[in-house]
Amino acid sequence: MNHSETTLDSRPVFEGRVFTVTFDRVRLENGAESTREVVHHHGGACIAALTDADEIYLVRQYRYALQQEVLELPAGKLEKGEDPFEAAKRELAEECGLVAQHYTDLGEFYPTVGYCSEIIYTWLATGLSPCAMHLDEDEFLTPEKLPLDETVAMVLDGRIKDGKTAATLLKIDALRRQGKLPR
Repeated sequence: MNHSETTLDSRPVFEGRVFTVTFDRVRLENGAESTREVVHHHGGACIAALTDADEIYLVRQYRYALQQEVLELPAGKLEKGEDPFEAAKRELAEECGLVAQHYTDLGEFYPTVGYCSEIIYTWLATGLSPCAMHLDEDEFLTPEKLPLDETVAMVLDGRIKDGKTAATLLKIDALRRQGKLPR
């Protein structure tokens, strides 16, 4: 059985630079009506740069909403209609000062399915070379390079809490264990 809900009405309640929020009235499968608050987001691109020595580049930056510094993979929000792959390459260059010879699509995931439309697209970058790092004017972060095994341990013991980073690192580790990690 496929489950679904039918939108009866959708009313914008907030429109910002990064997302829009709507208040929606829906019809449920049983015919009853309910409401939904939805955050509409253009999505994001995330990239994991893996060295020949099995090290991963991460960035450490302050995240205001959490009021703390977070260790995460390079990533950024998409502009409306922006190609996620081009955005991922841009973020790698901007945040880590790197370009890659090879990019592998690791798929997409939904970070917050209960109320947000955001999709995060993920890639693996290998065959790395340095380029000029050029952060946005309002962006402050520090790139770090750590062994892949250590980053996986950090996900498992809770030191890395960022969802896109955890999902991507665990996927890379699973591919490596299956002998399917592209180089």
